[in-house]
Amino acid sequence: MAKSPEEEHPEKAFGWAARDSSGVLSPFKFSRRATGEKDIRFKVLYCGVCHSDLHLAKSEWEGFSLYPLVPGHEIVGVVTEVGSKVNKVKVGDKVGVGCLVGACHSCDDCSSDLESYCTKMILTYSTIYHDGTVTYGGYSDTMIADERYVVRFPENLPLDAGAPLLCAGITVYSPLKYYGLAEAGKHIGVVGLGGLGHVAVKFAKAFGAKVTVISTSPSKKDEALEHLGADSFLVSRDQEEMQAAQGTLDGIIDTISAVHSLLPLIGLLKTHGKLVMVGAPEKPLELPVFPLLLGRKMVAGSATGGMKETQEMLDFAAKHNITADVEVIPMEYVNTAFERLVKGDVRYRFVIDIGNTLAATKP
Repeated sequence: MAKSPEEEHPEKAFGWAARDSSGVLSPFKFSRRATGEKDIRFKVLYCGVCHSDLHLAKSEWEGFSLYPLVPGHEIVGVVTEVGSKVNKVKVGDKVGVGCLVGACHSCDDCSSDLESYCTKMILTYSTIYHDGTVTYGGYSDTMIADERYVVRFPENLPLDAGAPLLCAGITVYSPLKYYGLAEAGKHIGVVGLGGLGHVAVKFAKAFGAKVTVISTSPSKKDEALEHLGADSFLVSRDQEEMQAAQGTLDGIIDTISAVHSLLPLIGLLKTHGKLVMVGAPEKPLELPVFPLLLGRKMVAGSATGGMKETQEMLDFAAKHNITADVEVIPMEYVNTAFERLVKGDVRYRFVIDIGNTLAATKP
């Protein structure tokens, strides 16, 4: 007979889980594995709330959700125990875990530090781990992971505002680097000023690029220019504005996860320009090929980065004082936070104060 989540492993754990596709979270007792020779165990202090937490809690991406589901893949805390062969960190160090906790380690992607593209990648939650048990995420009091998947958190990076970099940060940093857009003097467009978009603006500016924010909401103009430091702002519904900016951008990071038209964005690109999709719309988008041919333009995609690049991104963020703009919430507020996330009512990332508020919710 299968063991209950509470009895599966020797180390007791407590968090909040969704039990079904209603996506409603509630207190949940479970267990974590014993510390292996290459494992790092840490006390969770903060965990960011990512849009994919909501999608998976509600089973909106078919075939991904395993219940009970403990979300959370922007996890930071302090090391409490390390395995006998761990050299990377010691007890008391600040660390983080992002979107993945395992891969095959034998394919071309893994050997190129691209674990995030391994076909056997193991997600931080709602995936079957090497030992056959389900992975549980960071909406919990304790976390354990193989040292390969644990990043060192730089001393001067605040844990709460730094947590979202483990997903949102690396998801925009990686394509900027890979597609040659992380260079001074480039002109970069960022579509959508949400959790991903606002961090994309900060990284692109730190790379020395000129940044244009593209949004359907004219109300976000002041925020983009005054607060985030973008150089210009386009209202995507304003045809005159969009027409005037035709052929001006070297690359665009498109963070929108709703269905939207690509034609106006392709028009903004210079010859050889690149439109990189990092949002994941639920339905296929229409791809107009003719304008791609005429400008030798590219529409591409990018997922989260590998572990080596994630560490590089965090170190770069610390050097340039890049953090997410966050609203720190107590654990018991998480269902309300999910409701607000659906409406886009957050500037720009919720972060759960696990360390100070989770214990009080124990039944």
